[in-house]
Amino acid sequence: MTRASIDSAEPPGAPGSVQSAEPNATAVTSAPVVAGAGATGLVERLMSTVIRKLSWSRLANPRVAVTIAGIGLLFGAFVGATAPNNATLQIRLPLTVLPSLHHYTILTMAILYVGDILACLGLAGMLWAHSQGWRPNPWHLLAASAAVVAVMVSLTPVGSSDTASYAAFGRIAALGGNPYDKTPAQFLGHHSEYYQVIGHIWKHQPSVYGPIATGVQHFAALIGGPHVITTIWVLMVLNGMVFIGTGWLLIKTSDDPVRATLLWTANPVIIQQLVGGGHLDTFVAAGCICAIQVARRVSGRWGDVLTGVLIGLACGVKANAVLVAVGLAFPMLRRHEWLRVSRIAAVSLATLALLYAHYGLRALKPLIGGSQWVILPSPWRFAQMLGLPTTAINIMWPIAMIVVAWLVYQRISSDQPGEVVAPFALTYAWIVVAPWVFPWYTAITWAALTQVPRNRMTRWVTIVTVLLALWHSSGGQAATGPV
Repeated sequence: MTRASIDSAEPPGAPGSVQSAEPNATAVTSAPVVAGAGATGLVERLMSTVIRKLSWSRLANPRVAVTIAGIGLLFGAFVGATAPNNATLQIRLPLTVLPSLHHYTILTMAILYVGDILACLGLAGMLWAHSQGWRPNPWHLLAASAAVVAVMVSLTPVGSSDTASYAAFGRIAALGGNPYDKTPAQFLGHHSEYYQVIGHIWKHQPSVYGPIATGVQHFAALIGGPHVITTIWVLMVLNGMVFIGTGWLLIKTSDDPVRATLLWTANPVIIQQLVGGGHLDTFVAAGCICAIQVARRVSGRWGDVLTGVLIGLACGVKANAVLVAVGLAFPMLRRHEWLRVSRIAAVSLATLALLYAHYGLRALKPLIGGSQWVILPSPWRFAQMLGLPTTAINIMWPIAMIVVAWLVYQRISSDQPGEVVAPFALTYAWIVVAPWVFPWYTAITWAALTQVPRNRMTRWVTIVTVLLALWHSSGGQAATGPV
């Protein structure tokens, strides 16, 4: 075990544990980022004390941890099963069979929030149990997760209205329209089933997703036809299949299949966000982890070509996949592998050009417009409210992201593979610094984290994800903009 390979969940003084000798870094941003980047402070000391107590409590018993995680997932599933309510889309999928909680707003949100917190505690307990010697069969975890996913994809999506907008864009494409030029209000009309279930802002917003995402949405809408419920169900099923498929890949290719499975397939926090919400970020994470694994394990020209294709495909779902591309390029550039970086970049751009060829450059216009969005709890929103121009924010936040990414990169032992550490550091920095971020955006961070040897950053990824989930679980009813 290397000097920085101690897990975020493994308590100091645990049998066989190694204390990090990494020097402290200077604080540059908010408390979670400071602690995550290696600075010593009140938050970090308090967190370490709490973890030290809990990690040797009954919560670290595998049966207790799995039970708590299961209850957390059950609470989230219960909210989906009682749709329509203020935390879900206003539809009912096949397993949404319980009486609606539409008039019980406080109860609904309390159940959902408790479920998020229990999922967080369950994940922490499982990781602590793993650090103390628990080695479950990852294939058994995958099978159990597949059973949970099979149920959740047939429940009404919880936490946002994104799947309704996916369906609407797919319907536009299926009818021969261009979802990058036309909004659902313009093309589908107010009487369409699709229009009726979309979050308010999405009704007047063209698609900000890539051509691969549009292809998936188009396929689902071809099956659903005029019936939005069927289209959303197909999207949920496809998303669940990709989630489980990614879990299978991680077991087959990870250095530590058990840890990778706990951080992805059996992770109740992201099951709630990615599967329960039906978000396309699952597809982005799948493409990114494939690119990371190929870059690590397949050498030579064809390995670089395949890496480039995978990066291009991931960016063809959502643009944030470019973070992983930059993260992969960083260690190669430090090793002066100029030809390799050039080859991967050229293939990635060629792949993207082919994907966008049908729609043209105008398909990028809605995405460019998205660079103006700022939302709480990002501190940039407070700066904006105090009068800081959006242009200045767009200059400052990437710089802050790079600084935080460098601090995180330095915190993790230098003898670890750069192809996994750099993508993780950059994607983590993005979710804590970007002016526009949601809990499901953490999917690529979790995917990258599955390949990073145990370190304290796990706690901060978990906390950031859960805090974002508690803040943004609105079912799209009070959406502030496209997500």
